[in-house]
Amino acid sequence: MAARLTLSDVNLRFGGVTVLSDVGFDVEPGEVLGLVGPNGAGKTSLFNCISGHYRPTSGSIRIDGDEVAGSAPSKLNRRGLARTFQHPALQLNHTVLENVMLGAHTRLPGGPVTWALRMPPTGRREREVRDEAMALLEGQGLGWAAASRADELSHGLHKAVELCRARMSHPSLLLLDEPAAGLSHGEVEQLMETVRHVTKNGELTVVVVEHNMGVISALTDRVVVLNHGSKLMEGTAAEAQADPRVIEAYLGTEAADDAA
Repeated sequence: MAARLTLSDVNLRFGGVTVLSDVGFDVEPGEVLGLVGPNGAGKTSLFNCISGHYRPTSGSIRIDGDEVAGSAPSKLNRRGLARTFQHPALQLNHTVLENVMLGAHTRLPGGPVTWALRMPPTGRREREVRDEAMALLEGQGLGWAAASRADELSHGLHKAVELCRARMSHPSLLLLDEPAAGLSHGEVEQLMETVRHVTKNGELTVVVVEHNMGVISALTDRVVVLNHGSKLMEGTAAEAQADPRVIEAYLGTEAADDAA
């Protein structure tokens, strides 16, 4: 079941530096929302607040009405939130298949002792998880890489593996942090096809940070534009690209005047 994400008056300060100022918006269940803005706008900092890596100075972050601001990432993962990163955080000395299987850790029964002793229920569950991870890799066109060590793959393939790992947790809310950065044209097309596939039935809510406006235009229902840590506007990708305030934020006042 897709989750509803609600942010209200989110502020983040480090010492005397204000990183986020009164940011608020709603993401409806099953919606794909783009979070865009120039470098330094606060996009990744906001993602870090939503995913529990930063604790907001003030404000509210709710998933399906439940307050989650300041919750640990592990608790949020069990709550249905999954995230990818600008720089994929894979276990490079493990195989691709093992990396994807790690995404199911919150769904596995028993504790560390149960798994260390390889008791029969864990063996059956591990086989199920392995089969599911393999199916995700094959669906992503990466079945051939399952037995390879992660450090043998390119940066672009690391991102695809990380997306598979995020999907293994069966999330209701997925945060994608610059998923197209560093990808080839073909890899970007595969990425967009995958995101369309996982969101086509409205069973997953997605928030994506991305500089590639072609990707944003192709994937999102709405966008929220940040600038200097504040919300500048929200609307469709086409509306954002035509908004003089957005053009000014990206390109400067002169460009905005030319576009007006």
